[in-house]
Amino acid sequence: MTSALIPLLPATERALLHRIAVAQSDGRAPSFAAGVARDGYPVWTAVRSAAGGRGESADTQYRIGSITKTFTAVLVMRLRDEGLLDLQDPLEKHLPGTDAGHATIAQLLAHSAGLSAESPAPWWERTPGSLRPELADVLGGQTRMHPPGRRHHYSNTGYTLLGSLVAAVRGASWEEVLRQEILEPLSLNRTSARPEAPYADGWAVHPWADALLPEPMEDLGLMAPAGQLWSTVADLCRFGAFLATGDNRVLSVSSLREMRTPAAPAENGESESTYGLGMQILRVNGRTLVGHGGSLPGFLAGLWVSVEDGIAAAALANATSGPLSAVVAAELVGIVAEAEPRIPEPWKPLSAVDQELLALTGPWYWGTYAFGVRLLPERGLELQPLRGAGRGARFVAEEDGTWTGLDGYYAGETLRVVRRADGSVLHLDLASFVFTREPYEPDAGVPGGVDPQGWRGLPG
Repeated sequence: MTSALIPLLPATERALLHRIAVAQSDGRAPSFAAGVARDGYPVWTAVRSAAGGRGESADTQYRIGSITKTFTAVLVMRLRDEGLLDLQDPLEKHLPGTDAGHATIAQLLAHSAGLSAESPAPWWERTPGSLRPELADVLGGQTRMHPPGRRHHYSNTGYTLLGSLVAAVRGASWEEVLRQEILEPLSLNRTSARPEAPYADGWAVHPWADALLPEPMEDLGLMAPAGQLWSTVADLCRFGAFLATGDNRVLSVSSLREMRTPAAPAENGESESTYGLGMQILRVNGRTLVGHGGSLPGFLAGLWVSVEDGIAAAALANATSGPLSAVVAAELVGIVAEAEPRIPEPWKPLSAVDQELLALTGPWYWGTYAFGVRLLPERGLELQPLRGAGRGARFVAEEDGTWTGLDGYYAGETLRVVRRADGSVLHLDLASFVFTREPYEPDAGVPGGVDPQGWRGLPG
């Protein structure tokens, strides 16, 4: 039985409930909802509401703010995978006429295009999008705050451009494309661009008194792709599971892996936090989390996924400040992962063994460094150092008989077998590095040659 089908232990459930109860109480949130999924299955949800509140449930919608950006990024990656654009294309190629046409699509996804963080006044999150009817009104000429590609500078305006890019390439509104290409295929039936009952009201809590003030809930217009969406903890956990495993109806696991890879330099002092393509990446207590935080006046949200542990957690509050939902969601992942470590799948032998590939396994040497090659399913290979730290990687088989690195130093690099005239293996070539069966094997094609006198002792 997989861990997904095993209920959480009562002690784990109590720890999760305690954490969100503290968040709601200390953060003075009118309500606080949270959920956890394990291996794609929901395993826990809970809601804490203020006395006399509306009685929010796990099916209550909250505004999720900038978690919307991850949805928008998935739509852009779909366009890339369909060959309709390249991530290195300048925006101008597909969305002409903006002042930010010099920025590449990859830079916009990674918040490294150098654009301004916010739209010009008035405060866009508390005013209707009708005040900014054109992209020029959103950008306000603030398109070169920093040199493109040089630093991570979070930009809501950049994701406005990406939403308009999706609409321009698809010939339909961002909202309609989102519904057809993500929400419906993933059955995110309680995620929408506008609130659908039951939904939580957004509140500001007075900093020095237990008093409430309703926050406006504006339609953000062109800024919608940066922060418009409403969702529930159940839908967010389902979306989080998709971010880990992929769904070929929406986006492949390889493209999601690309999104989860750091794409922008970290700010000074933020080595534990980086950004991929539409996803924030955190290192928390030795664990890598991917996802996004979100906020709009009246709402705080967080969605984090540990791909290695197979755990996704979402936390939502209807308060402008107070309970740090993104922090709590990350802590919920840690609570489950540490209390109930993932049960590994049973070991299974390969269904078929290619004898030619089997002959490539075992020890290889790069100079005097020892590595081991293992055979993986679907003709894949894994190269790992046999002692100490080193440049290990997994490789996926290509149709031309080579392999492409999936991770680590050799991600994207080509591994090929170099053979002698008689068909026997001369050496492995990996990104120009020669791996031989023996250290500096004399006839194996080591660049620079091998001293003909061979190995010797230290001269006296």
